[in-house]
Amino acid sequence: MIRSFPLICIFLSTVFRIQAQESPYKTSLKTDGIAIGAGIGLSYLGLTLIKNKEGLSPEEAQALAGNKSRVNGFDRFSAGYYSKRADRDSYYPFYASFAMPVVVTLFNKAERQKAGQVLSLFVETMAVTGTLYTLTAGNVNRTRPYVYGNKISMDEKTKNGARRSFFAGHTAATAAATFFAAKVYQDFNPSATLKPYIWTAAAAIPATVGYLRLRAGMHFLSDNIIGYAIGAASGIMVPQFHKTNKNNHLSLSPVITPNGQQLMVTYTFH
Repeated sequence: MIRSFPLICIFLSTVFRIQAQESPYKTSLKTDGIAIGAGIGLSYLGLTLIKNKEGLSPEEAQALAGNKSRVNGFDRFSAGYYSKRADRDSYYPFYASFAMPVVVTLFNKAERQKAGQVLSLFVETMAVTGTLYTLTAGNVNRTRPYVYGNKISMDEKTKNGARRSFFAGHTAATAAATFFAAKVYQDFNPSATLKPYIWTAAAAIPATVGYLRLRAGMHFLSDNIIGYAIGAASGIMVPQFHKTNKNNHLSLSPVITPNGQQLMVTYTFH
């Protein structure tokens, strides 16, 4: 990581030099370089925590097999799910999602002229998503759905990866990539007629990944919902924070509820 830092600096300095003034975004070598570097470093820390997690003992895994009552009611329907095919198939849209920002950039002249800047924002988006996922997965021990069934070997159930259900990393990474592509396309082409189709694809691809990860027994529904939300938020908000002409608004307002008066925080962007 230390040896690669000079290369990262050279890459970022090149990216920020070639950006054009008419770009809807403003990036900074110092600020964004620190953000990307911190994201990579924290992701590495999270991966270390994941690697060092303890797996279930055979006795613990055996006690969970068929014991769906240990799962909350919202997620219980999928306890015991396992499908090797669904696991394999989930990687097709997962890997394809990373091509979406590239394809949209290459086929759109406005973005293509700022490809270096778009790439830097994409790296930052994935660094943020990676940090949130790895640190969470490294610190939270949630057993995967397949442990509650009898369709997989005890050897697999006792690996530390069997305790990495929360939250769905594949779904989060896919949503980050696709929503980033849609957000950037919209910002470069605010009047484009293709926007609804781009956004539909952005929403559908991670939903497909989430469904397949659910059927595979890798994640519960709540894991996928949270992963989807985190990825989508990263993909939208990282470019939004870099917009040169943005209308972000943070407000605090009182709300009357059955339990009394409370404060509500709202955030809107355009």
